[in-house]
Amino acid sequence: MIAVIQRVSSSWVEVDGKVVGKIGRGLNILLGVVKGDTEEDVEKLVKKIPYLRIFEDENGKMNLSVVDIGGEALVISQFTLAGSLKKGRRPSFENAEEPERAEELYNLFVNRLSQYIPVQTGIFAADMKVFIENDGPVTFIADSRQL
Repeated sequence: MIAVIQRVSSSWVEVDGKVVGKIGRGLNILLGVVKGDTEEDVEKLVKKIPYLRIFEDENGKMNLSVVDIGGEALVISQFTLAGSLKKGRRPSFENAEEPERAEELYNLFVNRLSQYIPVQTGIFAADMKVFIENDGPVTFIADSRQL
């Protein structure tokens, strides 16, 4: 499971021109589910993300987590994170999990993360427009298989 974690001042997602999820200060998380991912991969990310110290304290040091600042998260499903650019010019998505299983793990991630911080989402598999006001910019990539 791959998560692109962005520290944001605000972020929102639109589907068919309507805002379906919106947050203020917190994390924009793009989440890709890879073939073979399990509930254990979800747990690895959920244990790590809420407590990442990537927000600045009063001294300008990255010393606070999204939990510490009372922030929130916008979680967007993004199967292209499981894509491969190794061959040719067209990405291969053979490593992306099947949609039904991917949605199940995505929903589990959202539910588990919401036990720590308020969470908004897009719509799984929809054509979404994501607006990200990246603060910093500060962006990290977390792969559950490397945690």
